[in-house]
Amino acid sequence: MASLPFLRPCRLFLLLFLAVAVGCSGGGAASGYNRPKARETLFVSVADDADGNTPQQVHISMVGPDRMRVTWITENDAPATVDYGTETENYGMSSVGSTSSYSYTMLYKSGNIHEAVIGPLVPGTVYYYRCSGNPSREFFFKTPPAKLPIKFVVIGDLGQTGWTNSTLTHISNARHDVLLLPGDLSYADFYQPRWDSFARLVEPLASSHPWMVTQGNHDIESIPFLQPKPFKSYNARWHMPFEQSDSPSNLFYSFDAAGGQVHVVMLGSYADFEVGSEQYGWLKGDLEKVDRERTAWVIGVLHAPWYNTNEAHQGEGEGMRKTMEEVIYEGRVDVVFAGHVHAYERFVSVYKFWKIYIHITLFNVIYISNTKNINITYLSSIYNFNIKYTTPIIHFYHSYHIINFNISFHAPKFILWKINM
Repeated sequence: MASLPFLRPCRLFLLLFLAVAVGCSGGGAASGYNRPKARETLFVSVADDADGNTPQQVHISMVGPDRMRVTWITENDAPATVDYGTETENYGMSSVGSTSSYSYTMLYKSGNIHEAVIGPLVPGTVYYYRCSGNPSREFFFKTPPAKLPIKFVVIGDLGQTGWTNSTLTHISNARHDVLLLPGDLSYADFYQPRWDSFARLVEPLASSHPWMVTQGNHDIESIPFLQPKPFKSYNARWHMPFEQSDSPSNLFYSFDAAGGQVHVVMLGSYADFEVGSEQYGWLKGDLEKVDRERTAWVIGVLHAPWYNTNEAHQGEGEGMRKTMEEVIYEGRVDVVFAGHVHAYERFVSVYKFWKIYIHITLFNVIYISNTKNINITYLSSIYNFNIKYTTPIIHFYHSYHIINFNISFHAPKFILWKINM
């Protein structure tokens, strides 16, 4: 094994692929497990006491080291202002943002989509805020810490079913700093009011914790001739901090957490990733700028997994793997989360289909799902190589994943994994 060209001595990184979709499957390798039935599809309407001026669908996302973007919708015209402060109903600071809207075919026009960036903010501090100067609703969040440890929750392929609601309830009882979502948000699938429903469903969590998302196949929503532009709804509603990372597109970007000790790269499985593409060039440049004397962890997030022993979605991430796996490896990325396959699976350290031996323990891949379509059939033999890289598969039906990052540069890296059901 030591003769393999990609095994370089003293390479202090752990490459982990975690494929995530919320909820989890049953069957397969878990003998005796009875998978619960799918739950009903939800649609969350506007609150009964709301009017056209009431802020709704509020969510926040990180912008740079000390700012937060607040996004919300009103049905009527309203100012794009956020008033905020460290005491409830006492807002000593204010920020003015912008307002936009979009139409989808001739059948739907969104409400007024407002966004404003607030800050600078103090790490580890609770802030209270209101949107559009409306006193009817007050929101709050706590800024992430300025150093390790930091706790991420990872969910994906979220959708809006009874199991989604169950998972969100579990997450609301878990203390965490940042939520990562590797694609397939609303499952609107062209029916635009479901984007509104989804944002109302997740608002209690998304307004109080930063949600950092990337896109999946269900977020494309392009229709030849009628709506040829992909990701129109996703981009209009979920503005991520791509500008701050010198990315040319909202479909891929990066951000720092824990005072720069964690660097997160959000990739686009459905944006061009070939050599010479904007995403490929941006990723190489982004990873080259990471100072590993300062940054302990580099995390990648994408939608379509590069390794998968489930029958579902076989080979759909292979093109991206062939192009970008070496960039990820050379960039010393420690852990990658993906979604798409509605099941749970994890792997030992693997690079170009070879199990690799590095003294920083394991490479894991995790799939979690929480939608109606659960992928439960696994292939007994899928890859033709000598070293099997998959670990025993564990099945759940609904869950979320908590990752605690805490590290000393002078000790082997470790991650505390916690599967919550």
